[in-house]
Formats: sequence, C-alpha cells, structure tokens
Amino acid sequence: MSGGERTNPKLRTKQRLWRWRSNALRRRDDVIEAWIVLAVVTVMTLGGVVVGAVTAHTADNVFARQQAEKHSIRAVLVDYVPLTVSRAVTSDQVRAKVRWTTADGSTRTGTTRVDAGYKAGSDVVVWTDGQGDLTSRPASSGEATARAALIGTTAALAFGGMTFGAGAIARWRLDRRRIEQWGREWDLVGPRWGHKTG
Repeated sequence: MSGGERTNPKLRTKQRLWRWRSNALRRRDDVIEAWIVLAVVTVMTLGGVVVGAVTAHTADNVFARQQAEKHSIRAVLVDYVPLTVSRAVTSDQVRAKVRWTTADGSTRTGTTRVDAGYKAGSDVVVWTDGQGDLTSRPASSGEATARAALIGTTAALAFGGMTFGAGAIARWRLDRRRIEQWGREWDLVGPRWGHKTG
C-alpha cells in the first residue's frame, strides 16, 4: 500500500472480524482463536479492574490498621547524635539509642531512627506498636493512599500480563497445530498438484 492510499474503515473491521463470519476458508481453529482473543481481552479488562481494586482496598486496610496500632511517644536520647556531613548520606536521620516509658510504666531502651544533631538527654519523638516496642513511623493518609494505588495498579498489570501470556501460549499452540495440519494436507495434495503442473 502506497503512502497516499487509505484503507476503508469498514474493510478493516471486516478483516479483523473475519473469523466470526461464515467463510469457506475459516477453520475450527480460527473460531477457537477468535474466542481466545475475546476471552483474553475480557479477562484482562474486567479481571484487571477487579484484582487492582481488591488489592488496593486490602493494602489501604493494612495501612489503616498500622496507623491505628502505632503511636508516637516522647523518648529521651541516650547518646549524642552528631550532624552528618557525609555526602553519601541522603537522609537527615540516623540510628540512635533512646529510652522511653511504656503505657504500663516500665522503662525500655532501644535503637531507632532520629533526626541528627541532638544532644544526649534531648526529647525525641519515636513510634511504638501495641506492645510498646519501637517500630517505624506509619504512612500518612496521603502516602497510604498513594501506596495502595500503586500496589493495586501493579497487581492489575501483573494479572493482565499473566492473562496475556496465557492467551499467547494458547494461540501459539493453535498456530503449531495449524502448521502441522497444513503440512499433512500438503503431503496429500502436493504430489498430485506437482503432476498436473509438470
């Protein structure tokens, strides 16, 4: 087709849907392939949306539970934490030893990340879980929403990729079967055809 020629849109639609119409050249495998393509597109679209939404909702619930279980409390810095001047350090937080009091009144010590530049005895904010143990800061509402959306999108894309891969394998097997069938038919017809033209 030259650069100036254009294909009729109706003709293109007919070419794409030829496996669905009655046709002397259409084989059973062509109809199966058409159903496979339709199933793959449907499952990728609907299934991807469902998998993504369910995964995002589950991740959102996990982040919400973490926000409810983790609490910020005041702790006392045990050691001096110098300002970091290394260019290799990308965070302004360092690991340091702290002491805090739990809800039952017991005193504990542990290591967690704190802002650099504090002297020993300074008050710092740390995060604890339901048992009073040190834990990481929970994601904020905005961070939790963004992470849940990212996890849901990743799950939807992974599901779509697996579905596409399964469809591609099924179509590849159909192609192999068609090639074998064409080979068998050529073995029958080829010798007779050669005699007629020779």
